[in-house]
Amino acid sequence: MDVLDLARTQFAVTGSLHFLFVVLTLGLAPLIAIMHTRYAITGRPVHERATRFWGQIYVINYALGILTGLVMEFQFGMNWSGLSHYAGDVFGAPLAIETLGAFFLESTFLGLWIFGWHRLPKWLHLACIWVVTLTAYVSALWIMVANSFLQNPAGAVERDGHLVLTDFGALLTNPMLTMALPHVLGAGLWTGGFVMLGASAYQLFRRTAEREFFTSSLRTGVIVSLVGSLITVGFGYAQFGPISQFQPDKFDGALAGTGLGFMIMIGQLFQALIMFVLAPTVYWLPRWRWAHPLLMAMTPLPFLAAILGWLTRESGRQPWMINGRLTVADAMSPGLTSGMVTVSLIAFGGVLGLLALVDYLLIARTVRRGPAAATLGASAPADPNERAHALSY
Repeated sequence: MDVLDLARTQFAVTGSLHFLFVVLTLGLAPLIAIMHTRYAITGRPVHERATRFWGQIYVINYALGILTGLVMEFQFGMNWSGLSHYAGDVFGAPLAIETLGAFFLESTFLGLWIFGWHRLPKWLHLACIWVVTLTAYVSALWIMVANSFLQNPAGAVERDGHLVLTDFGALLTNPMLTMALPHVLGAGLWTGGFVMLGASAYQLFRRTAEREFFTSSLRTGVIVSLVGSLITVGFGYAQFGPISQFQPDKFDGALAGTGLGFMIMIGQLFQALIMFVLAPTVYWLPRWRWAHPLLMAMTPLPFLAAILGWLTRESGRQPWMINGRLTVADAMSPGLTSGMVTVSLIAFGGVLGLLALVDYLLIARTVRRGPAAATLGASAPADPNERAHALSY
């Protein structure tokens, strides 16, 4: 491969691996907030245990996902400095807002939620996880604002050889954004639901002592997956309007049964499976042990669909980096060699692949141990001196 194809491959590999973490974060965050709300209102231990167990999985995925996101930032400067020079004043604005605003708020309140168990007042502690969920969605908004600008450079004009932002509101009302953002959020719910479904099926297949806990979680996973599939497929179709306007070649490929058309087929297949097989049998499904290995095998499918959808969205505007304004070749950093990009591709791909493996192993271990072994929100004092002080009374 030449240096351009290597650079594109590197971004596709690192972007896809990073998105594995992102889509699960977007799916689990609102579910955990709802579980915590039920616990705060009812005070029932079952809701507390559910919040702590699934919350621990969320924290593992979030922590490792941060590390994969750092690699994405490096690549803009290393491989795509032409994009920064030409459109940095516009493209960089939503990315900066996402990092300095949404991400810092999200991580701050997540820390308060993690360490606030049995320390913060009940309702303040609950508010923390809702702020985490809100800022996660706001973060997704700004990332999609930046990405949609690449698909359709709205709100900017070219002056002196680079783009200048003239209408900030146009970024937020970009037709390539308004239908794509709900599509991504729906995919997150779909993924989070499938993880709950698959993990619960694993425990039920093992004839766990926590049968009631995982029966409830499996049914929740099916319902959440159904909601996510409706949102994802519905807003997937809704994107055909702006796509036909700004990227007609992608639209023609979809009609021909290739590219985005393949994603439609996958989405419809998954949705039909949930609507006509899983949802009608949701009451009996936890009892059907023969079906549990099938449910476990289905768990990776939303992750695969999410990556394929992202690749379809990005490849559909080729050969443009900014559709109609800046080609991918012109966006690439000068002076790059095939050897340089190959080394960084192997290094970044290896590190992110290792992080994805560690993420899977830690989540799998948490699932295997069950809610009784969850350490998040443990009632015992974390500090030994605090424990000794408590025992003195």
